Amino acid sequence: MKQSFLLSILVTGVGFLLPVLLSPPRLGAQETPEAPPAPAAAAPVRDRSDIQVLDGSVVLAVQTEAQITEMTMAEYLPLAMAAEMPAAFSDEALKAQAVALRTYALRYRANRKAAHPEADVCSDPGCCAALETEEHLRSRWGENYGVYMEKLSAAAAATDGQYLVWEDEPALTVFHASSLDVTEDGAALGTALPYLVSVSTPETPETVQNLCTTVEVSAADFAATVTRTVPEASLPEDDPASWVGTVSLDGAGRVSQAVIGGASVSGQTLRQMFSLRSTDFTLAWDGEGQRFLFRVSGYGHGMGMSQHGANLMAKAGKSYGEILEHYYPGTELVMAVLTDSAGDSF
Repeated sequence: MKQSFLLSILVTGVGFLLPVLLSPPRLGAQETPEAPPAPAAAAPVRDRSDIQVLDGSVVLAVQTEAQITEMTMAEYLPLAMAAEMPAAFSDEALKAQAVALRTYALRYRANRKAAHPEADVCSDPGCCAALETEEHLRSRWGENYGVYMEKLSAAAAATDGQYLVWEDEPALTVFHASSLDVTEDGAALGTALPYLVSVSTPETPETVQNLCTTVEVSAADFAATVTRTVPEASLPEDDPASWVGTVSLDGAGRVSQAVIGGASVSGQTLRQMFSLRSTDFTLAWDGEGQRFLFRVSGYGHGMGMSQHGANLMAKAGKSYGEILEHYYPGTELVMAVLTDSAGDSF
């Protein structure tokens, strides 16, 4: 049986490391249902026999472009949330985002990535999560800085110390901006995990701005782009209509492979080549306009929680626990407690 996952937590004022047993108390998926207007969600009921690990006691080593900075989870989360989700989103969606970011940080705090072995997380959104600075936020938000920071800090505090586990280890809580109809199955992107599966998501073109977009590419630009990346592709100049062959879709309806000029190209590669917002697209030659048309739905890799979907669920009255349960099915919302190696509480 898989051993319990242990995570060293630096406790402020103690001066030495204590192991944290990442196992229950378990938290219900509907811990804080929201019905407008709703008060801030209360923290889970504490078990007096345990000392719960709160964000102010967890120190993260964060790799930025300039240096490695140490900050507590309580300091890190609002700045990461500000970079990853609009502060104007509903409170329950922000709480779900706080849990997802906290879980991700704890997962790699225990097992650092090769990309940054000296740091728990980095500020590269392509690797971990983006991270704002106070200076930039003051410039970006202006007079709303105080209001938005208080809102983000409150969402993090309302979920203080809570994270998602699968088999007693922090889950891989990846997320993306939006999807149309369903999210992506992690297996399609080489991340086959029982809780990263395709689920329904409520976004529609009417509820999410720019959910569906179109990218137009001239025949000359299409040929030049394909040739740079796929030199074996055969693209006869006099017949662009023949360049695009069979397009294969995965189980979530996203492009897995497409035949371009007789060569097989992955949907991910095509997304990168033409700066598409996702792999949920169609590709066709418009003979009348003499151009190729990509019609794209959603934004991001599509795995895990859809941020716009979470916001719509929150507006519909779902709690952050219900949102997380929907997008990461089978995971459990838990809180770390301090124990000694024998399991006795401190």
